[in-house]
Amino acid sequence: MVKRRVHVAAAAIISADGKDVLLARRPSNVDQGGLWEFPGGKLAPYETGLEALKRELHEELGIEIRRAQPLIRIHHEYPDKHILLDVWQVRDFVGEPFGREGQAVRWVPMTELFSYPFPAANLPILRAVMLPSEYLITDEEGDEALFDTRLERALKEDGVRLVQLRAKGLDDDAYVARAERALALCRQYGARLVINAEPEMLERVDADGVHLTSARLMTLERRPISEDKWLSASTHDKAQLDQAARIGCDFVTLSPLRTTPSHPEVPPIGWHDFQQLVERAGMPVYALGGMTRHDASHARAVGAQGIASIRDFWQ
Repeated sequence: MVKRRVHVAAAAIISADGKDVLLARRPSNVDQGGLWEFPGGKLAPYETGLEALKRELHEELGIEIRRAQPLIRIHHEYPDKHILLDVWQVRDFVGEPFGREGQAVRWVPMTELFSYPFPAANLPILRAVMLPSEYLITDEEGDEALFDTRLERALKEDGVRLVQLRAKGLDDDAYVARAERALALCRQYGARLVINAEPEMLERVDADGVHLTSARLMTLERRPISEDKWLSASTHDKAQLDQAARIGCDFVTLSPLRTTPSHPEVPPIGWHDFQQLVERAGMPVYALGGMTRHDASHARAVGAQGIASIRDFWQ
């Protein structure tokens, strides 16, 4: 049986203070009725995703989009159809949204999103909405005082809200000591900390999650940590992206997008192949490898969650 292909544009509409997202409830008389979703609808013939989004949000919510940014594209298989969700982040709009078609709409704190029932195809969008566009990977800093200073500067002055603690040169006890100080700083500035370590390290450090190396990722048969923690992984090709999806990673880095000084012998992926891989990843993907803040908009335009970097954020 050939499945129907349905292309849908959807919006993650974010409040002015960045704390809430607008949800709409599906009518009870439609497929998956009663579930909550991100507002939007099917593309009409010859419409682009953004054109459809503008039309749908005006018809459904009575608002006019001033600016929208690509967030994530999700392919999802249902028994009778293939859905492509083309999701945009909307922060700049005119009007106060309300249910013009009689549907319930509600501003929901991001911290409460997972309490709402969604169609299965919407679940990766929840992760993308809750994650920032910049992902700091800490450097192999040998001076503990300098490490603390640089991390606090990134959190306080640059507004970094997602940090991976990478410190392969430290033994377990030294790593735990650094992780506890990093966690205290991240809590102070409202950031999340994931530790680049064995999953069992969460028993010693109550971080927000774990980052898996690509080698560690490929050895796993199932998700190694609980669902209430974030799981990320390093990936470099389609096989590793597929494995990350299989074990339930919440987000990944994909590298190297460009040739880097640390690994000059590794061929870069390049923007074109990066976009092809991200299209089918099914989860938020950060571009890594020679990235700077100047690349953030380009990365989002080709489907990435944003950029990950050591040098640009740390130094």
